[in-house]
Amino acid sequence: MADQERIALFIDGANLYATAKSLGFDIDYKRLLKEFQSRGKLIRAFYYTALVDDQEYSSIRPLVDWLDYNGFAVVTKPTKEFVDSLGRRKVKGNMDIELAVDAMEMADHIDHLVLFSGDGDFRSLVEAVQRKGVRVSVVSTNVTQPSMVADELRRQADEFIDISQLAPTIGRDPIDRPDRSQKPQDRRPAPAGNFDPALTEDRS
Repeated sequence: MADQERIALFIDGANLYATAKSLGFDIDYKRLLKEFQSRGKLIRAFYYTALVDDQEYSSIRPLVDWLDYNGFAVVTKPTKEFVDSLGRRKVKGNMDIELAVDAMEMADHIDHLVLFSGDGDFRSLVEAVQRKGVRVSVVSTNVTQPSMVADELRRQADEFIDISQLAPTIGRDPIDRPDRSQKPQDRRPAPAGNFDPALTEDRS
């Protein structure tokens, strides 16, 4: 990347969490931000996640609060609960539309869009952003079985970055990980930058 290239990050929180979990490491968001600040002029880093409003304890909230105060533009919305045709209770928290709208608005102000997601639904978005002259990198992984990145999304991207290669740079040191034997209600927010993504959301 050119030193003066204008970059924006778009992080699908649930997807990134699932990808890192599949590779067995935790994301250090402070390191992630620093890594891409070193690659050009970072204009904005968006993080998208749905929140369950009626929970007394929400495991994602400490992370969301930290991100909000430390250089990320956090976009959230409440999850929606519904019952499917078989009578099963489901929770929906898809942030694809919010991410796509923001990406199209930012496209005129950046040179390079970095999408942290393997969701094939974003292929059309990537194509539309490319038509505006913006280079697009997709960050996910295909070293897992099954692959975490949709083939059509990887093909559409100008560059595919396997997050397994970034793990030494943006991964959390094992010594910083909290005691997972604690119950969620017993855990306290860790110091800035050390929240445990393993406590984060899981999208149905």
